[in-house]
Parts: sequence; structure tokens; C-alpha cells
Amino acid sequence: MLEKPAAILKDTQTFNIAIPFEGAPITNQRSSGRCWIFAATNVFRVAIMKKYNIEKFELSQAYLFFWDKVEKSNFFLESILETADLPVDDRLVATLMSQPVSDGGQWSMIQNLVEKYGLVPQTLYPDSFNAQNSAVMDRLLTTKLREDALRLRALKNSGSSTAATSVAAAKEQMMQDIVRILTLTLGRPPSSYTKFTWEFYDKAHKLKTVKVSPKEFAGGLNDTHGLRALGGTDVHSLFSLVNDPRNEFNRLLTVDFLTNVSGGEYVTYVNVDKPVWKKGAIEMLKKGWPVFFGSDVGKFSDSKLGIMDPDLVDYELGFNVKLGMSKAERLTAGESAMTHAMVLTAVHLSPSGEPIRWRVENSWSENAGTDGYFVMSDKWMDEVSLLQT
Repeated sequence: MLEKPAAILKDTQTFNIAIPFEGAPITNQRSSGRCWIFAATNVFRVAIMKKYNIEKFELSQAYLFFWDKVEKSNFFLESILETADLPVDDRLVATLMSQPVSDGGQWSMIQNLVEKYGLVPQTLYPDSFNAQNSAVMDRLLTTKLREDALRLRALKNSGSSTAATSVAAAKEQMMQDIVRILTLTLGRPPSSYTKFTWEFYDKAHKLKTVKVSPKEFAGGLNDTHGLRALGGTDVHSLFSLVNDPRNEFNRLLTVDFLTNVSGGEYVTYVNVDKPVWKKGAIEMLKKGWPVFFGSDVGKFSDSKLGIMDPDLVDYELGFNVKLGMSKAERLTAGESAMTHAMVLTAVHLSPSGEPIRWRVENSWSENAGTDGYFVMSDKWMDEVSLLQT
């Protein structure tokens, strides 16, 4: 064992600033890449649980997952049409083809989904087997979309006078096929505009009934009782900070063709230096708001101990080698990338106000870490965390 006892001893679950209410139960994304949806709904549910005085509550992750797959499929086909004049082995087309409809996503994609489809309690649209084990469904969708992409390119480049009509009709049928696959694998989701009836017990064990649509439940952009309560503001007033030392700080960054909803918001980040990054997270926690964040979770971490710390493993002692790449070098070389989203719920500050360690709510069940929670050293925050919202 190369783990340092000193690191384990200092990375304790004790914090002097914490949000007053973390939400329960600890969630479990199981064998799927839905961490970003779990992290976002774990942020959102805190305000909903306060509003309805609930002890335990989950939002439906599968509901957002269903519509994300639909929207990503549509965006992929639209992107294929937009790039149809490029060779199929062009780098951009090849990148699009490589992963038409992945499980992963980012905060801007959550914004798009919640604005368009709203939110529902998990009891009304629970996980199916394929939501919890998405690999086979994803392979089917990927194969279908790649086949459809080649057909659309051929139709658009045919030179026929009726090409536009043929392309539109073909794409419509393709999307019907995608929705059919998702309905059979994930189940038919509630309509975003049709009212559902949600029954639950509050903390006083009184039965309550709420009848709203998913859009109304989420609150919309102008409802002061809805999304404005989810972190104190509506979902579109929240934005992502990134710490990418390869690029100039205090700039807005984006990536071409990185979104999920055609016509929706593209993924954007404001690139900031570490002090700004950490100050933003601390101020949110002081206000009682959980913080959505992304990182390269596999680096320098132990899921059994629930510790994330670059000092945790002593590779020099075990192998007589030093691993000394900087954060910028790891990102440049492809050694590091954003792989997992979680939620910050607490921080321990020194007497001078500097962060020492952070508390992290994960979505790997209560069997990981300390009852589902991890400790992240501030050094890990500096080196391995990439994004926060």
C-alpha cells in the first residue's frame, strides 16, 4: 500500500462552513454516465425539500436523461446536415460520428433541459434497468444514428430538386425511431405541459398533494416560487467557472458543436484563476447554496476511503519516479479531462480564511466514501477540479 497515513489523518469529515441542509437520500447513478444529471438534481432538490418540508426526496434523473437523449440525437442529425459538404473523414465530422449521443453533459445542457421540459419527482418517473445500465441502449442509439447520418449526407448531397423535402421527411422518421427506442428502453415520460399529481408525506407525516406540470414544478424563468428558489435564482442566472491554465483568465470560453438542444445554449465557461474560483464556491456555501462542480475524479482518489488528495499516494516511494506535470500540461497531453460531476456542500477554512478541505456529495451510493460523502483536499481542488457552477 502506497497511501500515506498522514494524508488520511488530515482529510477528515469536519468543516466550519456548511450548507444547513444537504438533502437525502444519497443517490446512485449505477452503471451510467449520468453524474451531471444527478449532481444537478441534487442541487435542485434542496430548495424543493425546504419548500415542501420533506425529509427525503429525489427528482427524476431518468426524466432529464430521456429528453437529453432525444435532444442530443436531434442535434447530432442537425450537425450532420450542417457539415454535409465536408468529407466524411474530416476531423469535425469524425468527431461528431465518434460519439453521437453520450451519457455525459454539462451545466449549460441542464439549463436547456430544465427550461424546455421542467422537472418531475422520481416517484413519477423512476429509473428503468436501461437508465441504470445504459451501455447497451447507447450502443443501439449510436449505431442507428451513424447509419442515419450517412443516409442524410447522401440525400443532401444528391443534387435532386426535391432533396430538401426528402431530407426533412427522412430526418423526421429517424427521430421517430429514436423516440421509439427510448420509450421502449426507458419508459414513456410525463408530458412537460400535462399536470401530474404528486402525493407525499411531509416531516410531520401529513399527506400532501401537489398537482402541477413538469414546467410548473420547475418554476419557469419568471416564477419566484420555482427555479428562483433553486440556489436563490433562476437556473439561467447561474453560470460555469472553469480553471484552465492553458487559456487566458477572465475570458468566456466555448466549444463548437458542444450542446444538447438545437437552438439552445451552447456550453460556455468563464475562465478564472484559482483564487477567484475558490472564492466563488466559498461565498455560495456561506449563503447555504450547494455547488455543482466537475473534475477528473479518478486522479489521486480512493472511493473506499472517500478521500481525494494529490498527497494520498506516494508513487516516488513505491517506484522511485516523480509525476510532476502541471495542471496545464496534463490537460494539454490528454492526461486529465473532466470525467465526473459532484456537489460541494461544505468547506473548512483556516483562521485566516483559506480553504483547507471540502465536503463532496457524490452519486455512487452510500457505500462509497463516508456514507456517500467524500473529503477533497484544497490541493486536489487546485489540481484536479476543473468546473463549478
